Amino acid sequence: MREDIELQSDGATLRGWFYRPDDGGEDLPCVVLNHGFSGVKEMHLDDYAEVLCAAGLACVVYDHAGFGASDVAPGRPRQEIDPWAQIRGIQDAITYAQARPEVDADRIGVWGTSYGGAHAYVVAAIDRRVKAVCGQVPLISGRRNFETLVRVDFWEATWQLLAADRLARARGEEPAMLPVVHEDPLQQSALPTPDSYAFFTRTQAERAPSWRNEVTVRTLELFQGYEPGAYLPLIAPTPLLMVVAPNDRLAPGEWATAAYETAAHPKRLVLVPGGHFDAYVGEGFAISSAAARDWFVEHLAAGGGRDATARRPIAAGAGG
Repeated sequence: MREDIELQSDGATLRGWFYRPDDGGEDLPCVVLNHGFSGVKEMHLDDYAEVLCAAGLACVVYDHAGFGASDVAPGRPRQEIDPWAQIRGIQDAITYAQARPEVDADRIGVWGTSYGGAHAYVVAAIDRRVKAVCGQVPLISGRRNFETLVRVDFWEATWQLLAADRLARARGEEPAMLPVVHEDPLQQSALPTPDSYAFFTRTQAERAPSWRNEVTVRTLELFQGYEPGAYLPLIAPTPLLMVVAPNDRLAPGEWATAAYETAAHPKRLVLVPGGHFDAYVGEGFAISSAAARDWFVEHLAAGGGRDATARRPIAAGAGG
């Protein structure tokens, strides 16, 4: 059963869906799901929520403030990705879930993908209401990613653009905007990779007409100052699942697997074939969704939690 919902965060109304298992009864474990860089909930988050819900887990799925169906806080522009504002949104979604009468407030998990995977780690590290966390194809370092996605000969021009945007905003002008993706990877965009362009254009056409191909220029400034990998060692004793695509070039898979080693147990690493966006479809989705389902069932639905024993990493095809 899927219900349209609204929740409040920092003065903005966030809109999304609440999934309740048909035979779930009361005192349900619940997972809060959030999307990545500029993504909206129709971009396959419903697919993950359906898998989790079928396993007896309630789910809260929503659009971040300023994206998709959600409003933006007064005085802030739409299409601006502020990681810490989105982290507060996840925490407010946890509060919303805890207040629902059918949810067990002591059995809340957080799932995120890409940029949202990074947010999930941060929330798990700073908010002990989270009893299990899963982040897939995650961002580890905003600065390092900035340096790989923006050509080195464009760095100075980008910093000048950010400085000019700050002055323009101070004069009351509208924020400068930047495409999320571009057909030509050599043109300026936030995610200048061919697989990014293919994913966003496909999902916008097939699933998510509310998605907009733009973010504010300030989004890049906020991005390059965001270092979620530093929070991985702080997650324990909350159980951590990391789902990584070793061939991911957008959020490099080798950075994620190296960062995984900095986290304490209980933890588990699952590898999926292909690149960044292959986790959402086909074999990659089958592996990533089953891994998340089994993790949350073990640590939320099956009475697991902080005393759960650690597991060894598994590779694609080695099991759920």
